[in-house]
Amino acid sequence: MENPVILGLSNQNGQMRGSVKPAGGPGGGGGGSQTTQPAQVKPSSTVNNGNSQPAPTANTIIKPGDDWKKNLKLPPKDLRMRTSDVTATKGNEFEDYCLKRELLMGIFEMGWEKPSPIQEESIPIALSGRDILARAKNGTGKSGAYLIPLLERIDLKKDSIQALVIVPTRELALQVSQICIQVSKHMGGVKVMATTGGTNLRDDILRLDETVHVVIATPGRILDLIKKGVAKVNQVQMIVLDEADKLLSQDFVQMMEEILSSLSKQRQILLYSATFPLSVQKFMNSHLQKPYEINLMEELTLKGVTQYYAYVTERQKVHCLNTLFSRLQINQSIIFCNSSQRVELLAKKISQLGYSCFYIHAKMRQEHRNRVFHDFRNGLCRNLVCTDLFTRGIDIQAVNVVINFDFPKLGETYLHRIGRSGRFGHLGLAINLITYDDRFNLKARVERRLNCEQERSPIFCPLFPPCFLPYCV
Repeated sequence: MENPVILGLSNQNGQMRGSVKPAGGPGGGGGGSQTTQPAQVKPSSTVNNGNSQPAPTANTIIKPGDDWKKNLKLPPKDLRMRTSDVTATKGNEFEDYCLKRELLMGIFEMGWEKPSPIQEESIPIALSGRDILARAKNGTGKSGAYLIPLLERIDLKKDSIQALVIVPTRELALQVSQICIQVSKHMGGVKVMATTGGTNLRDDILRLDETVHVVIATPGRILDLIKKGVAKVNQVQMIVLDEADKLLSQDFVQMMEEILSSLSKQRQILLYSATFPLSVQKFMNSHLQKPYEINLMEELTLKGVTQYYAYVTERQKVHCLNTLFSRLQINQSIIFCNSSQRVELLAKKISQLGYSCFYIHAKMRQEHRNRVFHDFRNGLCRNLVCTDLFTRGIDIQAVNVVINFDFPKLGETYLHRIGRSGRFGHLGLAINLITYDDRFNLKARVERRLNCEQERSPIFCPLFPPCFLPYCV
């Protein structure tokens, strides 16, 4: 067997190419024809720092009497089936919220035809200026729920930072900034900046010398810029905590307290997440003023994600994975491991089996993380092996299979992992490889905890008939 070809600058860049089996095929484990050439980074204003605004398009000028909707460049209509997670709405339209026409243009050109349930509940309340504590499932439109009212309230006559969006990971910051830029592209000059750790601080300082209206940041970097007096946040009127449960965990809560203390007392706070532990309740009592509470979590898991498990030994895991690749119709898959070392070892093994894969974890250089994230989002590889770095908010519509190669230790982690599949009401699979040592986490920390909240029958069922995976119990 030949050695796998490593792409890019070094063997640590997270991109590996299988060298034995032809890519593609019915099972879909390989990269297909789209990965026959080394992945190249396409120019993008948001891949490195998210600071640039796209050039105005010709259809931003609407003459009196024009039917402005006819001039929109709409994406192809998504005809896939959607579940009630996003279709069980009250029947509202985006036009019902009296939004600026330029903002509506960006919304429709994103392919957002009608508001999802979380957007219906959240947008009018956020526009009123009230604090919000919102709980909704992964992949149901939370980003749009806060970005739409945030952009509507931006005053272009002011040259100050007016809104902060805080997220726990660099990849999520880049993703949210890209969405924000795209939605606001017709609004005539909304300046959006993404700033994260691992990037050049000098570039951020120079950028903040110019006009910035919206900053999307990770906690450590924005706090550093505030303390240096570079990021002037005294006129911030809205702060959003996306994935609030993570931001208010022990890893970040002290930073969040310091950031909040730098803002005006009149600011509006919006908290969004799929899970809310007691730490969120404590923060809410201290900082939010009569918050409007939204809870769309009658059940925890997405209706479109079918969950399976297979009992295997540690030595059988790779063989099981190989079988899944050969039998399943995979658009794109995300495979989770519990450590950076296991991520790299598994990615190497997958490439030796003949399948193309990328890998990503927090110990990689930031430029390589950016490249992997960007290329995987653009469909240049079918399989991604990662740590829990990728569990928070990452929205890649083509992902229809999530595999827990290593079973998570916490129920919240499990919930966020499987939420990478079945985005926005589409169908997906979550497959868990369970060893004898995982049985406690499966029963006590996942099944019982989630079922206790759902008050329903167990969420797991046998994976496949014995003829498919003969070692499954």
